[in-house]
Amino acid sequence: MHATRCIIPVVKSPKDYQTYRISPDDTNRLAIIFDSANANASLTCCIEIFDVGGKTPPNRHQWALEIFFVLKGEGIAVCDGKSVKIQAGDSLLVPPTGTHLIRNTGSSRLYTLTIMVPNEDFAELIRSGVPVELDEEDMAVLGRLDSLMPC
Repeated sequence: MHATRCIIPVVKSPKDYQTYRISPDDTNRLAIIFDSANANASLTCCIEIFDVGGKTPPNRHQWALEIFFVLKGEGIAVCDGKSVKIQAGDSLLVPPTGTHLIRNTGSSRLYTLTIMVPNEDFAELIRSGVPVELDEEDMAVLGRLDSLMPC
C-alpha cells in the first residue's frame, strides 16, 4: 500500500483577487485568481470583466490555449476572422496561434472565467497594468457582496 500525500488547496475569495487594466484606456479588467506565482504551475486563471461595449485587442498566443467560460452577459468572440455569439453558460476554446478577440455586445457588463495554459507571460502582462478595484456590481456577480463589508 502506498502512502498518499495530502496537499492543502489554496482557497481565495474575490476580496483576495488582484485586479488590473492592462492599459489605462482598456475597456476590460482582469481579476487574477491563480497564476504561476501562487499555483506552482504555468497557468493564469482570472475573471475578465468587459464594460458595456468593451473588448480585448486582437491578440494571439504562440503556445498557450485560452479558455473562456461566460459567467454573465453576452458578446461576440472572433477567432481568425470567424465570429460566434456567446452568452452566459457558453464555453470557448481558442487554440494556440489563433488571433482572437472578445467584444461585449450586451447592455450590461460581460464576465468570463478566463484560463490560459501555459501562462506564456499573461499574468506578468496583467500585473504590469493599472491596479483597479472590483466594485459592488462585480461582487454581486461573483456572489460575494459580503466581501465589501468591513470586518
